[in-house]
Amino acid sequence: MMKYKELGLKLTPQRLSILSYLDGNKDHPTAEEIYKKVSKRFPTMSFATVYNTLETLKRQGMIKEVMIEHGKKHFDPNIERHHHLICSKCKRIADIHADFDLAVPEKDIQGFKIIGSHVEFYGICPQCRKVATKEMK
Repeated sequence: MMKYKELGLKLTPQRLSILSYLDGNKDHPTAEEIYKKVSKRFPTMSFATVYNTLETLKRQGMIKEVMIEHGKKHFDPNIERHHHLICSKCKRIADIHADFDLAVPEKDIQGFKIIGSHVEFYGICPQCRKVATKEMK
């Protein structure tokens, strides 16, 4: 938690609970999901506290924002370079830790200086495939 103090983030019990929930979380939760979970312990906490904490962490480079649906932000505490696999049905997000050699043809660069890339793969997760199989029977 010391790394958060260095950011100038006041470590209230509510914020500590948000940080604890995010620590090692691989579910890529939305602000709403974090609020629902953390507000069980702190019922008087506002959604704004969760959202503002997430925005501060994002600005400071402590978490990444993943946008898979229009207007629905997911937050990823894993800031190491990685890619995502997204279920087209339930929107579950899984991490992919692999490098892909993606060379953009010179004719398509349009004057951009490429500084990074992120790949999203879409598919149907095992749970959704299992449900679909049961429904077909």
